Amino acid sequence: MLIDGHGRTVNYLRISVTERCNFRCQYCMPEKPFSWVPKENLLTFEELFLFVKVAIDEGVTKIRLTGGEPLLREDLDTFIKMIHDYKPDIDLALTTNGYLLPEAAQRLKDAGLKRLNISLDSLKKDVAAKIAGKDVLDQVLKGIDKALEVGLKVKINMVPLKGINDSEILDILDYCKERNIKVRFIEYMENRHADAALKGMHGKEILAKIKERHTIRALGREGASPSFNYVMEDGTEFGLIDPHKHDFCESCNRIRLTAEGFLIPCLYFDEAMSIAASVRSGDIEGAAQVLTQVLKDKPKENRWNEAESGKEHETSNRAFYETGG
Repeated sequence: MLIDGHGRTVNYLRISVTERCNFRCQYCMPEKPFSWVPKENLLTFEELFLFVKVAIDEGVTKIRLTGGEPLLREDLDTFIKMIHDYKPDIDLALTTNGYLLPEAAQRLKDAGLKRLNISLDSLKKDVAAKIAGKDVLDQVLKGIDKALEVGLKVKINMVPLKGINDSEILDILDYCKERNIKVRFIEYMENRHADAALKGMHGKEILAKIKERHTIRALGREGASPSFNYVMEDGTEFGLIDPHKHDFCESCNRIRLTAEGFLIPCLYFDEAMSIAASVRSGDIEGAAQVLTQVLKDKPKENRWNEAESGKEHETSNRAFYETGG
């Protein structure tokens, strides 16, 4: 069992398999050139898998593959199959922008993937294009349909932004309700790589928008999930991911691994330690020691705390495209 320095059980590993992305979302990396880390700097799937086995053997029960856009990593289904074959009952999921799903969904399902989280920030072509930096909506909607068709479980993630897509919260909720998909509304996480002009919606504002049409009841957090869940009068559930809330970090059970081999204890902070040298030399014990130290150093909470009246939330230096959200 993996325990961090604050007594929290860590059983969830998020692996960013690439920092590359085919979108340039305003809240992530709108100005980053379309370049990528040299292939030789990335851990191979075999090297990543050496660490994955250690993590699973030590108690990790959930693995999520992220990016960048993970479907840009060639032969991702091979890596998924490696993990699935080692532990078939592991909760194996992937976060994607959905653009490449029409062609990839069946391969992912066949390899052993169980669940998908897909970003859908607008149902309007022009708004989706404004957020993503290119025309993406039709392809993303096809990807969602294909994922459902092949039998993958799907959740939708939406980041409401003031003056951009905040008027679509109820539309996204209806879209998901019609397809029996759960939507999670994610508060914009201030970071220095995003468009500085962006203003996200606070969780209270998101809930107020939903209450304009629906009666809702709080269900609370499910285990260590970052999502605080609510149910509407007809039984439809949705989630709110609110990193600014004071209790967001209390049950954090996550660590993150980048494609270059950096183990990251917290999404907000820059601190990380590398397992690259260890896994490349086959030193599994060395990688395990790095894991132990990272868990010991895991901070108690982020700094996206509730801002004082009239003050802005603090801004993270974290590049989300390197770590996933």
